[in-house]
Amino acid sequence: METGIFIFVSMTPSNISGKEDQLPLINKKMPVTEIVQKDYRTADVFLKYDIEFCCGGKWPLEMVCESKQLDTAGILLELEEACRLIQLPQGSRFEDWSTGFLIDFIQNVYHQYFKKALETTVNYTNRFLEGHLKKFPELEKTPEILDKLSLTINKRMNNEEESFFPYIKQVTNAYLRNESYAGLLVKTLRKPWQETMQQEYSEAIKWLDELRSITKDYYLPDNACTTHRVSFSKLRELDQELTQYLQLEHTILLPRVVEVEQ
Repeated sequence: METGIFIFVSMTPSNISGKEDQLPLINKKMPVTEIVQKDYRTADVFLKYDIEFCCGGKWPLEMVCESKQLDTAGILLELEEACRLIQLPQGSRFEDWSTGFLIDFIQNVYHQYFKKALETTVNYTNRFLEGHLKKFPELEKTPEILDKLSLTINKRMNNEEESFFPYIKQVTNAYLRNESYAGLLVKTLRKPWQETMQQEYSEAIKWLDELRSITKDYYLPDNACTTHRVSFSKLRELDQELTQYLQLEHTILLPRVVEVEQ
């Protein structure tokens, strides 16, 4: 198996209309709002340069860049990069990966993604609700739920990087080498790590369920503004990637470790 570049797998459509994922054609004559409507991920670029992309983003990209003394060509390159999606080849089987490689994949791909995406999603959600909470009062608790979800996932990733993953690698290597000390190590650490990871898993699922409920599965009304669409698209993307991450660990990685311990 080749183990060169870590790549991120996303099943989330990039356009906020929910249609089939395609690399959108972006040009400097397009209004900023239209660009974001084609691919919500471009909002990150506009936010970076303090470019309005919602109701006030109806001016052509070239005109906006000139007014802010920004390099239009450079901005176009960043927008195109934001739209790129790299996927694993079809037929990739996580269950066939070695435990060490699977852990490296989770840490270098999913952890790195969540460390950025959690904060970004919180910021977009707060940005949307600051101007639209009166219109959507049922979403009032969304930031609180999202904060609790972020706390749970950040705590889980920290535990994995500092304790669980090194332990799993050590136990797996000891098992493969048939080293006698592995049993003593297992008896010492087996109960705490399983209970902790199960608790974190249950908490994450709970907060995801509450997010889905309060947002009605991230439902967007026909008249939703661009910020609303970007915010809910970010929430939906985060939900899907967290679900994949949690399932990857609890259906493949952790059962494999429990089998080694037994």
